[in-house]
Amino acid sequence: MRVFNFSAGPAVLPESVLQRAAAEMLDWHGSGMSVMEMSHRGKEFISIAAKAEADLRTLLNIPANYKVLFLQGGAIAENALIPMNLLGSKTSADYINTGEWSKKSIKEAKKYCTVNVAASAEDKGFTYVPPRESWKLNKDAAFVHVCTNETIGGVEYHWTPDTGDVPLVADVSSHILSRPIDVSKYGVIYGGAQKNIGPAGLTLVIVRDDLLDRALPITPSAFHWKEQAENDSMLNTPPTYGIYIAGLVFEWLLAEGGVAVVEQRNIAKAQLLYDYLDQSSFYSSPVNKQDRSRMNVPFKLKDEALDAAFLKGAEQNGMVQLKGHRSVGGMRASIYNAMPVEGVKTLVEYMKEFEKKNG
Repeated sequence: MRVFNFSAGPAVLPESVLQRAAAEMLDWHGSGMSVMEMSHRGKEFISIAAKAEADLRTLLNIPANYKVLFLQGGAIAENALIPMNLLGSKTSADYINTGEWSKKSIKEAKKYCTVNVAASAEDKGFTYVPPRESWKLNKDAAFVHVCTNETIGGVEYHWTPDTGDVPLVADVSSHILSRPIDVSKYGVIYGGAQKNIGPAGLTLVIVRDDLLDRALPITPSAFHWKEQAENDSMLNTPPTYGIYIAGLVFEWLLAEGGVAVVEQRNIAKAQLLYDYLDQSSFYSSPVNKQDRSRMNVPFKLKDEALDAAFLKGAEQNGMVQLKGHRSVGGMRASIYNAMPVEGVKTLVEYMKEFEKKNG
């Protein structure tokens, strides 16, 4: 029996995508091979990769002067590869610190350049996005880095920062494809695939053409964006099966009506959960209302001694992976694109019952 999987990642995938992948597992489109067995340079896989890129460009309306790269290493690897690929002759970069993933990005970048933390939400326990007017940016920075959805803390940007002539770089791992985004306002968009795109192991990088000439000499070829762009992400063997599944997810999103349609569902799902949290004295949501994530909803029980019982009961009712990240505790419901509204309704009903018994 399928459960409602609230995992933050690897996360729930559309059931129809899994069914199609299962049907095509042994023989992809009459080729007599599984996608996992194909040469990445064969015509079959090249057609899969080309369609995946074309569909992603359609979904996000990616301008022609941006390259789409399907790489490996996850967002953690890109935390190091961003300064490697973007510093050029500059020696510093600006970072906005909104939580655990921002902190990881800052830690990696410090190995390669001077990091200016231009704004931080640490003063309030990473429960908000610092307003743009509070940012102390350096006009000579190589780039400005933001994490536009903090998976652990449940904080999301609902606006696009203006950084002038300095390229804006965004880690969008946990909310890409959940809403429309104006790609042209960013120099680089990147993220791990395992939340809203596909399986772990695939990393997406969308980079503006004019930023491809800034890599440091130490940048490994496999992680050199320009070299990968010139080789259609196939300088080395790419994560072929991850790209295939991502392509199926892109097809699913297009069939559902595209990102704008999916956004309305995501708003409704998040509202359902936040509305209940706001009227309850038994549960609490720590994040500033205007900065709440639609994808990752952290919440706490009034008495943390009840946490284990809450999780056990949830599992008995077909809901798994609701435990909050170890760094913050409590609970977290990740309600990505593939989480049906029925999953959120089931969770809210269970929360009401649990409150009635234990409140």
